[in-house]
Amino acid sequence: MSSFNEMISNITPEIYQSLKLAVEIGKWSDGNKLTAEQRELSLQAMIAWEIQNLPEDQRTGYMGVQECGSKSIEVPNILFKSDAVH
Repeated sequence: MSSFNEMISNITPEIYQSLKLAVEIGKWSDGNKLTAEQRELSLQAMIAWEIQNLPEDQRTGYMGVQECGSKSIEVPNILFKSDAVH
């Protein structure tokens, strides 16, 4: 039996597209529904293939450069007011 990595190296772009469509719609090309295990394994195979064959910005789940939203939010200082009388 071949390893997972060997299996991934044998995936053609056509097989990749078929796996991707099956995961997206939940059905194989013959109309049979994917089981939860088939969907999980197909998604793992897709992601592994993408790592070896696609630039990062074309891979499943790529979200681009993200900046933490809290960096742009001004938080008021309610504990220590600068105009407080001592």
